[in-house]
Amino acid sequence: MKHPERKEARRYDMPGRCRKFTDMVYSGPHPDRKALLKQVFAVEEEFYPTKPEYNLYFGEMHGHTDMSDGHVSMDQYFTNIRDNAKLDFAAITDHDHGGVGNAELWAPEKWKVIQSKVREYYQPGKFTTILAYERDSYPWYNNLVIYFGHHDGEIVRGEHDGDITRKELEYFLHREDVLLIPHDTYSLSAGCDFLSIPVELMPTLMEIYSRGDAAEYFNHPMLARNGCCEGGTWQDALKRGARMGVIAGSDDHCGLNGFANTDYGYGPLGKFPGITGVWAEQNTVESIFSALKARRCYGFTGGRMKLDFRINGHYMGEEFSLPKDEDRTVWFDFEADAPVDSVTLVKNCRDYILLKDQARQVIFDYRAEQETDCYYIRAITKDGRWCWSSPIWVTGLES
Repeated sequence: MKHPERKEARRYDMPGRCRKFTDMVYSGPHPDRKALLKQVFAVEEEFYPTKPEYNLYFGEMHGHTDMSDGHVSMDQYFTNIRDNAKLDFAAITDHDHGGVGNAELWAPEKWKVIQSKVREYYQPGKFTTILAYERDSYPWYNNLVIYFGHHDGEIVRGEHDGDITRKELEYFLHREDVLLIPHDTYSLSAGCDFLSIPVELMPTLMEIYSRGDAAEYFNHPMLARNGCCEGGTWQDALKRGARMGVIAGSDDHCGLNGFANTDYGYGPLGKFPGITGVWAEQNTVESIFSALKARRCYGFTGGRMKLDFRINGHYMGEEFSLPKDEDRTVWFDFEADAPVDSVTLVKNCRDYILLKDQARQVIFDYRAEQETDCYYIRAITKDGRWCWSSPIWVTGLES
């Protein structure tokens, strides 16, 4: 991209207008036109990045068993995800109240059994299990899942069960071995208000989708069963300056994690499971947890979806700086088990570039709009399933 006036004329570009491409198009008669066309369209591939340096793993981050209010045992839960859904990792996230009328999760006979089962099903390199639990955390995050980076984590009770204080929240947010991920953030009964919460109290990740809801923005079309509240969406947090990535989980109580579920009142849109994709070095609890901490992850609604999203070589979840006048080379590669309907590049929480029936593209973005610009990818398949990347944040520096 060498035209000296290109940045005066446009905000974005693509390799198909580079000088080499143009000169080949205007090269006059050619003895083999088909061969020339092949060379012309191969020019774009010269701008593609190298293959990812990480491996891609798929997992279930949210599900319940009979240790609280689920309908299956922990054995059934893990074996279904591993052997039937054929996912690479899974977390059990039972409610800390243990199911209304039952013993709480912190009762020794419960928590020790959960720890034991998580260890039992862990097969490093083959199937990773994550120790976690769901804690009611009023008033900051009513529904908050706490994930441990090891299998020895202990439940920490606060001043009052079901509540959380700012001091307690800060304690969890500063623990290196813990991830806090809120879900149902959009709802009145179980949600939160990102328009009130200080940015420093917003977690690294949130659950953008579980059966029956999608919390990308207000009144999202994938919102299937509940209402929604202003301030409870991902874009509300991003607009405030949160450095927040996304996962997806099923929040399944019936043992159908990883599969469609039409029998629990979710409706036609909410039947899809929520699955998280993670770019990690290997399939171990340490590596998966590290990738989640780095926001090198994305969420989608069932099946299998591969999403590689990078800017100037930086992976989803990263923050980096470069001079304001330097090109931002945006790359996405989206593959799914269904035809692609559209891929949207979202910049600063608005739809910036929409591509139909196209799953792979390099885009040159020329304009810094804010001190730090936030980019993410939204992809949709023709059978109505969605995928969201964690963002990449780019800070423009004065030359």
